[in-house]
Amino acid sequence: MRRWNGWGDESIEPHMPAGALEFLRERIGETQPPSDATKQQALAGVGPSRLPAHPLVDTSAGSRLTASFGQSLGDWLRLRFGRIDTVVDGVATPQEDAEVRMLLDWARENGVRIIPQGGATSVVGHLTAPDGERAVLALSLARLNRLLHLDSHAQLATFEAGAAGPEIEARLQERGFTLGHFPQSFDYSTLGGWIATRSSGQQSARYGRIEGMLAGARLETPTGRLDIPTFPASAAGPDLREWVLGSEGRIGIITRATMRVTPLPEREDFVGYFLRDWEHGAKAARELAQAKLGLSMLRLANQTETETTLRLAGGGPAVRLLERYLRARGVRDDKVLLLAGYTGGGAQVRAMRQQAEKILAGHGAVSTGTMLGAKWKANRFKSVYLRNGLWESGYAVDTMETAVDWPRVTPAMRAMEEAGREALASLGERCHAYTHLSHVYPQGSSVYSTFVFRIGPDFETAWARWRALKTAVSAAIVAGGGTISHQHGVGKDHAPWLAAEKGARGVAAISDMIAHFDPDGVMASGNLIADNQRGA
Repeated sequence: MRRWNGWGDESIEPHMPAGALEFLRERIGETQPPSDATKQQALAGVGPSRLPAHPLVDTSAGSRLTASFGQSLGDWLRLRFGRIDTVVDGVATPQEDAEVRMLLDWARENGVRIIPQGGATSVVGHLTAPDGERAVLALSLARLNRLLHLDSHAQLATFEAGAAGPEIEARLQERGFTLGHFPQSFDYSTLGGWIATRSSGQQSARYGRIEGMLAGARLETPTGRLDIPTFPASAAGPDLREWVLGSEGRIGIITRATMRVTPLPEREDFVGYFLRDWEHGAKAARELAQAKLGLSMLRLANQTETETTLRLAGGGPAVRLLERYLRARGVRDDKVLLLAGYTGGGAQVRAMRQQAEKILAGHGAVSTGTMLGAKWKANRFKSVYLRNGLWESGYAVDTMETAVDWPRVTPAMRAMEEAGREALASLGERCHAYTHLSHVYPQGSSVYSTFVFRIGPDFETAWARWRALKTAVSAAIVAGGGTISHQHGVGKDHAPWLAAEKGARGVAAISDMIAHFDPDGVMASGNLIADNQRGA
């Protein structure tokens, strides 16, 4: 059963070791577990629907509540404190393209706005219903989840857009293929959401980001259908796939997509290495990326994240033994953890690892073999449950991420962490901030920072802390020349900073594209570009 006010399956309760909570109390301070609103209290905040009756539309309070929130900290705060100000007016769950078309035409005729919904895993406010007099319909693609066709010769698979990560991989792997797209939200996020937000999976170094996987698509727009055929490559003008990628539900609803798939690898190893400090780790990561060895993943945690990872694991004999081993090898308190993924044929994996470890040896890396890597792989979609456990202990968690060229990587990391700490300090609070590079490229890297702070006694306090953090770190990102999002998308939470990257002329061009496909504002959700920026 999906948890209504947190992450994932409600039957999974994360274990918080006593040592982990002690560590956070040292860094942030004592706190009190919040008193969450019950679901009944939250439902009491759901007002009457403004939608005219339709056979495909559910206007029950429970369905509307669930469809109006994603996984951003702002969403959590509203649900956990029972501040249900705005919700959608109804939920539709079509079972075929024709029903999507019917709902779009109905919405246009009745002045209804539509917000497409996949797995409801957005962390940037995509699902928040916009204010205004117009009714809002959440259009869920949950029932559009079939594998429609697999071409093993061209290695192309066509899925309906509501297929979630586990469904996609199960259907491909039984036929000997994989898409290879593994975001942390893999268990719930969907193909359409990945495309609409330009998602990046944990092993994108091998399989590519979602834009590299997308071969063709079908989009139902308010003014008609857009079919994008598949080609190995084309020089025939602008690539229409780029209009769909990152469109965030503003120009229509992706109903199906044809993806480039890959035969299942023969072998896959994830290996953990420790380096003596950040400088050595960052240089090693850059050299590995620029060597283009074919690794499937490179992930580098800074000193604070490395320490936090070990402390949140609860310490214990295994960690103490590891610490002694590393100290004997000259790797001490400033150590950083690098995880490398080797994926492919057996001989290919052995060759990649040999080449990579030659480079790593030049930077003094100490290998711990596949022990840490295997543990990371086993928990990579479960670690997000830590958010639930931390909340119940009185701590909020938010993340911010960007991507910059290599000369800006370390300054961006420092600026983001410092901005978060200063924002909370201005409110008399401490913030525990740490960072890793989650996706590494020859040109540069993503920079992914996590911020842990005390929730506070009430909604107003918690909301003020979150908004101060979000605003300060976003400003630091764009001031340092970073993109406002490497992998989470823009949504509503990041929309104020998009113009810093695109410029006024670029924002105007995006606005004109939206107006071309949606002149009546059916998809005017406020995602990507606020509607007052485009005159809608």
